[in-house]
Amino acid sequence: MIDCGADWLGRLKVVDPTAIVLTHAHSDHASGLGQGACCPVYATEETWSLIERFPLADRHTIEPRRPLRIGRISFETFPVEHSLLAPTVGYRVTEGRVAFFYVPDLASSHELHDALHGMALYIGDGATVTRSMVRRRSRELIGHATIGAQLVWCRLEGVGRAIFTHCGSEIVRSDARVIAARIRKLGFEQGVDARVADDGLMLPLPG
Repeated sequence: MIDCGADWLGRLKVVDPTAIVLTHAHSDHASGLGQGACCPVYATEETWSLIERFPLADRHTIEPRRPLRIGRISFETFPVEHSLLAPTVGYRVTEGRVAFFYVPDLASSHELHDALHGMALYIGDGATVTRSMVRRRSRELIGHATIGAQLVWCRLEGVGRAIFTHCGSEIVRSDARVIAARIRKLGFEQGVDARVADDGLMLPLPG
C-alpha cells in the first residue's frame, strides 16, 4: 500500500496490507497511521521526523536513490518538489520486467529523466488539469503541476500511459464523462494514453 491518508484511520484491516510505503507526511497521505499499523511501514528520514508520534513499531527508513526490495517488488525513491514542510518523494516501482512511477503530489522534479525513463506507466498528480498551482518559495517550487505539464514530461521520456489520482476539485466537481474526455484529449495531443483513476481500478501490466 502506497500512502495511508486520514480516510484510512481505523480502517486498515479493510486493506490488510503486507507493507505501507509513504511519499510524505501530509495528513492525506500519512494520518491513517495515527492509531498504528499491523505491518511494516517504510518512509524517508524526513517523513519519520514528522510522524514520530504515531505508534508504529515496525519502522524502516528509505534512502533516496537506493532501491529497496519489499517481497518481489523494488522501490526506488526520487525526491520531488511539492512542500517545504513535508519533503516529498515519488517511487519507481519495479517487479520483474514491469515498472511504473508513482507520485501523487508534485510541483516538479530535478530527476525526471532518471525517474521516468523506461517506464510502462506514470501514475501522477491529479490536483489540477490546466490551471497552474505551482508557486516559488525561495529557490524551491511548491504545489501541484498540471496534468498537462505531466503529460509533456511523459512524452519527452517516452512513457505511453498515464493515470491521474489524488484528484482535485477541477476533476471531482466535473461531469465524469466530460473530464475523462478532456484528459484523454490532452493525452492524445502528447501521444500518451491518459485517464483518471477511480476506486477499485485494477491495471494489468504486461511483463
